[in-house]
Amino acid sequence: MTTQSISTPEPTPEVYQGQFGEFTITKSDRIGVIIYRTSLMISAISFAIGSNLALFYADKPLAIQAITPLYTCFSLALGVSLLTIHIYMKLLHQILQLFWIIGSISALIFAHLDNQPFAITIYNQPLTLFGVGFTFAALTGIFFKEGFCFNRLETKILTPLVPLLLLGHLAGILSTQAEQVLLGIWVIAFLVFALRKTIQNIPADIGDKSVFDYLKNQRLAKV
Repeated sequence: MTTQSISTPEPTPEVYQGQFGEFTITKSDRIGVIIYRTSLMISAISFAIGSNLALFYADKPLAIQAITPLYTCFSLALGVSLLTIHIYMKLLHQILQLFWIIGSISALIFAHLDNQPFAITIYNQPLTLFGVGFTFAALTGIFFKEGFCFNRLETKILTPLVPLLLLGHLAGILSTQAEQVLLGIWVIAFLVFALRKTIQNIPADIGDKSVFDYLKNQRLAKV
């Protein structure tokens, strides 16, 4: 007696109606969104832990030193997010990625040129933000995109707050207490943003794929 294996057919992909035609969302699309959201969560948690060490354990040398690997984790996770985020405007996407590269190279240079811990170097030498700040400009770009697409309160807070804190520190116009308050708000809003992304409908993060196809065809037509 022989047994015949029964294979379960894969579900038919759901068809969506886009602005420029129909499209389907593949398994690869969904995996990309999961990677994007996971990276955002890792980035937010790393940033939150590092910020808490800076706010509450600034007098502990080991805590300050621990901020360096946490920042590295934050930055790398942010880089993965920028690789997997869906943005209709390719140029904007590339600019955000370029900002991240500039910020990462700057952080690497400053971390090795100064004998002090990375966090102390950045805080005591605000001009370093002309380099490292590009990483946070890329992060702000994500906040702006998410706020524009999904009307999220936390991203509307973060979009102006991040440059306000960094530029305020660069110009020396913010008191230490004001910087601490703004950093605390940043941490909370960033975590809320990352947490809310985990429960958002996946297709929403993918967007209208027909728009991507249309813009791609437009670029090819100009070549």
